[in-house]
Amino acid sequence: MIGALRQFASFGWPSRMLMVNQFGINLGFYMLMPYLAGYLAGPLGLAAWAVGLVLGVRNFSQQGMFIIGGTLADRLGYKPLIVAGCLLRTAGFALLIFADSLPAVLIASAATGFAGALFNPAVRAYLAADSGPRRVEAFALFNVFYQAGILAGPLAGLALMMLDFRIAAAVAAAVFALLTVAQLFALPQHSAETPIEKTAVLDDWRTVVANRSFLWFAAAMIGSYVLSFQVYLALPLHAAALAPHHESLLVAAVFVVSGLIAVGGQMRITRWFAARWGAGRSLTIGMLILAVSFAPLFAIPNSSRLGSIAAIAALLLSAGLLAVGSAAVFPFEMDTIVSLAGNRLVATHYGFYNTIVGVGILAGNLATGALLQAARNAGADELLWGGLALIGLLAAMALYRLDRRGHLTPASALSASRQTLS
Repeated sequence: MIGALRQFASFGWPSRMLMVNQFGINLGFYMLMPYLAGYLAGPLGLAAWAVGLVLGVRNFSQQGMFIIGGTLADRLGYKPLIVAGCLLRTAGFALLIFADSLPAVLIASAATGFAGALFNPAVRAYLAADSGPRRVEAFALFNVFYQAGILAGPLAGLALMMLDFRIAAAVAAAVFALLTVAQLFALPQHSAETPIEKTAVLDDWRTVVANRSFLWFAAAMIGSYVLSFQVYLALPLHAAALAPHHESLLVAAVFVVSGLIAVGGQMRITRWFAARWGAGRSLTIGMLILAVSFAPLFAIPNSSRLGSIAAIAALLLSAGLLAVGSAAVFPFEMDTIVSLAGNRLVATHYGFYNTIVGVGILAGNLATGALLQAARNAGADELLWGGLALIGLLAAMALYRLDRRGHLTPASALSASRQTLS
């Protein structure tokens, strides 16, 4: 941890500000959102379809609008979009304090989602620009703050929920209000490189779509997001099946294991990978780790095989391996996007990338849910974990082929990856 603090201090003020900002963003978001469904179905008394609609609107307003946020960031500058996103999320969470009808809740959810679409591409593009040749190291440290926020947010939210959901919403809104002020007055302005010719938005989008290496990379990385997302879907559902009377404790243990590995091991993992391989091989091997992370659950899919203790141990081991694989992939993934963008229209590329993987996550979660139900009906729980492992192996194969054909290591990217963390 001391080493991470030293590395944090070695970056410039903007990069440090963005890292702390991301911790605050995740702290405020995860303080509230994990408990939203229960609040909507409980105190507000919304029907199940209405709860699904609210959550779907929130997800679509973020994932579907990343392209807009990235495009605006490249045209207006990164700081205005970061400030606007934090301000909009402040308003969205504040509205949840008073919202007591479906239309009001839908507006609040759409606002919180679109806010993420505004600041996420801008934050990543700003960090990439400010950190320069230290991009991989910067994104590794960024992920430490990111995961720390995910770890702290639900715990803080749980304490506030003991009082009232509206109090939790008020505190989350206050967190984003403070972030808005901090970004507005303390974050220096930073814009994307101004193109020689002023182009239309559609021309910018055509540039991204014409970047075949980038599109292939985004498609291959869908597998990474589908697998890492299972810490929110398949693993909690499996925990409920293993310990129906202690579900909350086991789910909390899964998140604690994931969070501690990400926060405590991110920098060591990144250094280890960077010292041995370039971005392409690191991504491939990280994806293989994600695939292998489901092997313990494939071997011990339920408590009837070797007992409850072994089944719980397999679940926690899988959560830990997922965290290691995600930590291995993330910094090189973010760096590769910048490299494939050629340092031009970086935020727009991030916006397209997030939209592509967002669609992939939606399809992957639907398939995972269907496979989970089919596996349980057939009495063969290992089918789900084997299917997820297969997704990881196919994605790793796709990344390996892209790397072998030179699609992941342009000349500038190769030299940068060799200098990083030296």
